[in-house]
Amino acid sequence: MQPPLAGLTRKNLVTELLAGVTLLAIAIPLNIGYAQIAGLPATAGLYALIVPTVIYALVVSSRQLVASPDAAAAALVASSIGGLAAAGSAGYATMALAQAIICGVMFVLLAVFKLGFLANFLSKPILVGFVGGLALDILVSQIAKMLGVHIDSGGEFVEKIGGLITGLPTLNLWSLAISVVGVAILLLGRRLLPFVPWALVVLVLATVVVVVAALDQQGVDVLGEVPAGAPAVTWPMLDWMQWLALIPSAIALTLVTTAEGLLVSRSYGEKRHYKTRPNRDLFAFGLSNIAAGAQGSFAVGSSTSRTAAMDQAGSRTQLPSIVLAVGTLLLLLFGTALLADIPSPAIGAIVGVAILPLLGIKDFRRLWRMDRFEFAIGATCFLVTLFIGSIPGILVAFVLALINLAKRAASPAIDVLAADDKPGESLLDDAPAGTVTAPGVIVVRMAAPLFFANGDVFSQAVKAAVTSPGEGVVRHLVVDMEAVTDADVTAAEAFDSLKEWLADHHVSLAFSRLRPQSRERLQALGILADETIYPTNRAAVAALATVRE
Repeated sequence: MQPPLAGLTRKNLVTELLAGVTLLAIAIPLNIGYAQIAGLPATAGLYALIVPTVIYALVVSSRQLVASPDAAAAALVASSIGGLAAAGSAGYATMALAQAIICGVMFVLLAVFKLGFLANFLSKPILVGFVGGLALDILVSQIAKMLGVHIDSGGEFVEKIGGLITGLPTLNLWSLAISVVGVAILLLGRRLLPFVPWALVVLVLATVVVVVAALDQQGVDVLGEVPAGAPAVTWPMLDWMQWLALIPSAIALTLVTTAEGLLVSRSYGEKRHYKTRPNRDLFAFGLSNIAAGAQGSFAVGSSTSRTAAMDQAGSRTQLPSIVLAVGTLLLLLFGTALLADIPSPAIGAIVGVAILPLLGIKDFRRLWRMDRFEFAIGATCFLVTLFIGSIPGILVAFVLALINLAKRAASPAIDVLAADDKPGESLLDDAPAGTVTAPGVIVVRMAAPLFFANGDVFSQAVKAAVTSPGEGVVRHLVVDMEAVTDADVTAAEAFDSLKEWLADHHVSLAFSRLRPQSRERLQALGILADETIYPTNRAAVAALATVRE
């Protein structure tokens, strides 16, 4: 087991500490914005940066992944709890805590039972569509904030669009000016000096302007008073029906975080040459989320953007996360007065720019070029998430994943080698290009396990090969079993029908290259009976070529 803060040495201590300061400057404004997206007070976003961050940093195997609430998680919290309680109410906040705890328990169970592979069902198109739908919903709320237009942030997407359009006559010019300047600084600054914490710069400049010009009296919304003090230990008190109502959204949060978190963790581990342990990372997410729910925060996931920023800053350990936690605690203890006059349009600009990449425009264009079916999956998930809701979105995502899986499994590659094969199509072991089988013998190989989705497909392919006019009279069939690692009852029944058909057409059946670990399973299903099993295709063809009619 690796020690906490693995990779930290005297040589990189200063670099890691400076990266921590950068992370602090990035995380404070973003987490305030994400808390507002979730319909929670600013403290909920800041509390997530203290105890949950420390626990995660000390337990996780990844040396670089940064854990924090992110835009997608915040939007999912708002959309899922918004239908159960009024945003801003005590019951709403209590449900957000309970949701985080349920997520934590699910992460721990995934780690204990090593079920992280379930997140693999969320393929790239599904993640792009799901997160993109959430991001566009967030963006509408942030645009309203940037314009000084008040809309129901907990409403449906269509309602938000309608509220934004009808509220345009109430647009506040000062809010618009702050937003435009803020967006310009963020976009240009990122290109010119990418290592500068431009979000903090925008926040400080906008706050100074609001205070000096008293713009809050001109209709510019400000954050308001932020309670001082460290987070306190608490526990959400809900009845069991309310706990059950939160489970579907907690499942969605857990799966999305698992898919994204493990992928980012593995990619940086490979990039920087250190090992990661997926189940330990899931366990770290679990403890972090339980801590978040027990001390006034909401669901914690992985932050791809902050992880990338730390990598660019030269960080290779979790020390920056510890610095972030200490800095946030000091801010809550001694500096909350500095937060009261932060203008909401500046927060909207920061969050809006941060979530632009989540819209997935580049990813959708790439999917369109590469695979139209995958594009359709992503687009469907995007539209369902946007217009129906996040929970239906994640359900549709899983259905689409299963459809995609079944579609591919039902059309496996099936190779046929016969006497008139073209050069280069040989299935014979170690055979030179152009080698063919003996007359009357064909070799068939399916590059997939046999199961209900492809059992009949395989049978039809074999029948077509046997009866093909170009093959001559086929008397012997060899099935190459190298890729058949498993089978099910439905496929076994289809294979029984195929055997009867072969017998009726006076075609003998043999197998070759059977995997030893698959033999018992195939025998139990009756796929392997009295047929001869050859070690190689070449041996099978040679033996059958000597058989006389």
